Amino acid sequence: MATKLYPYLNFPGNAREAMEFYQSVFGGKLDVMTFGDYGMEGMPADGTMHAFLDAGEFGFAASDALPGAEATWGGTRVYLAFMGDDPSVSEWFDKLAEGGSVGQPLEKQVWGDTYGLVKDKFGLEWMFDIGQPQG
Repeated sequence: MATKLYPYLNFPGNAREAMEFYQSVFGGKLDVMTFGDYGMEGMPADGTMHAFLDAGEFGFAASDALPGAEATWGGTRVYLAFMGDDPSVSEWFDKLAEGGSVGQPLEKQVWGDTYGLVKDKFGLEWMFDIGQPQG
């Protein structure tokens, strides 16, 4: 799988409702994983940890906000997310961090992928989710 760039939306507890609405508008296949699916402590078990809507020609992802996230949104709840299995994109993470700040270092996560979040020097936030190569 090649690495692709997706908009990643963040919601204050209603990500599933929003993504089901977007599915009714755009069609496609919606996958939802909850915090309970992965045993994430401190989060509601039925809360959306990650949702992805594949609408064919395009797709986007979403989650419920982590506690306190609203204070850092600064008027936006949209991230740019690289998703794929090419580990070389970690170089992009490092370059985006120059003059910016790392919110979550690139580290292996409970779902098995390597994940990180970085805010660039222009204030845009980038998510990286690097999975294991398939096949």
